[in-house]
Amino acid sequence: MGLKKFKPTSPGRRDTIVDDFKDITKGKPEKSLLAPLFKKGGRNNHGRVTVRHRGGGHKRRYRIIDFKRDKSGDATVMSIEYDPNRSARIALVVYEDGTKRYIVAPNGVTDGDIVQSGDDVPVTTGNSRSLGSLPTGTQVHNIEMAPGKGGQMVKSAGAVAQVMAHEEGYTLVRLPSGEMRRLLSNCLATVGQVSNLDHKNEKLGKAGRNRHRGRRPSVRGSAMSPNAHPHGGGEGRTSGGRHPVTPWGKPTKGARTRKNKQTDKMIIRSRHAKKKR
Repeated sequence: MGLKKFKPTSPGRRDTIVDDFKDITKGKPEKSLLAPLFKKGGRNNHGRVTVRHRGGGHKRRYRIIDFKRDKSGDATVMSIEYDPNRSARIALVVYEDGTKRYIVAPNGVTDGDIVQSGDDVPVTTGNSRSLGSLPTGTQVHNIEMAPGKGGQMVKSAGAVAQVMAHEEGYTLVRLPSGEMRRLLSNCLATVGQVSNLDHKNEKLGKAGRNRHRGRRPSVRGSAMSPNAHPHGGGEGRTSGGRHPVTPWGKPTKGARTRKNKQTDKMIIRSRHAKKKR
């Protein structure tokens, strides 16, 4: 895991910082764990664009990841691999009965390491246990929100959460956003931090690398005409003249969109709380 810088031999190379991929130990993925991934170009089943700025990009195949980590027994890490569908690395593990699975690779796990699942396994990096069985202060990732559903939170490169307290069937976890959230103590989590910590320091360097990722150009609303966007029009360059909105007039850029009142009781401290100070 590291970064590679380039000399400014061309405008596209200037300031470019890319991954050196030295932590990857295998080139080709495991065929039995691949699935086709079809391009949608941001369109739904009616052919209408529902997500803008999507389309093109390099062809990908989906890697089937075991987010549940519910299989017991020792699993040996065979390789650390690149996954084009996520920022983190993935690890190919083989169980004693020959079953092969991909997991989100924890930071520090290498070929030959043993990872396990269950409440009676050691609290070491890569092992999966229920939140209630983990000591206070343990760093975790790939956290379930409902028992048996599989990890839903803290799965991107370098992400890590921390177990803060235990209380009557619930465990208090501090998430990377700063949010303090209660989760059922029988939800599973993996010990350690997600791999590929340097992902946040990469610089694309040129527009073409965004196109390789399937991201199309985004035009500022203030550069449009008034019939195309609420921020459009005006003499010369203008700031838009109002709070930021979408092309359809809905508030954006910091506007609160959370409406799930049923789970409000699970959030002890909002991720926005630290911003008010």
